[in-house]
Amino acid sequence: MKQTKIMNSHWLLIGAFALYLYTLLKIILFKFHSINLSFMMHQLQSNIEDPHSIIDRLQVGNLVPFKQISENMEGQSMNDFIQVFGNIGLFVPLGIFLTLLLKNKKGTFFIVLVGSLAISLSLESAQLLFSIGNFDVDDLILNTLGGILGHCLIRLRVMEEKSTSKPTCKAS
Repeated sequence: MKQTKIMNSHWLLIGAFALYLYTLLKIILFKFHSINLSFMMHQLQSNIEDPHSIIDRLQVGNLVPFKQISENMEGQSMNDFIQVFGNIGLFVPLGIFLTLLLKNKKGTFFIVLVGSLAISLSLESAQLLFSIGNFDVDDLILNTLGGILGHCLIRLRVMEEKSTSKPTCKAS
């Protein structure tokens, strides 16, 4: 009975993770709009036929680390705030999910770091290839930071649970 409950919670976690990844794709690539595969294929075909357009779009993007972050922090508008903290917040669940799915395996921090960077790089590259956004190295930094933050939050929670569940010894 206990084994079945553990297996069900594992599959529930995997299902929630898949739903999170779908939502992440929808937010980053489609900006909450419907997914239009024919449009995506058309954009990709156009970029394949004219590779210079990818180079042009890459030059319009941000390849200088912390440039956009600095500008957003100086701007202090609500949009600037959302840009910085939204990129972090979107990836916090990724760090949580990866940490929970890996269940205390060695190198979990490194896997979360690399996984967050890889997924962020994939999404930034997809924006470039499909001409639906600009490549921004600061997004890679903020997204990866969000994944690491999620990992740290869940690890702190686990450590807190362990420290409160231990019986205490009282001196008589």
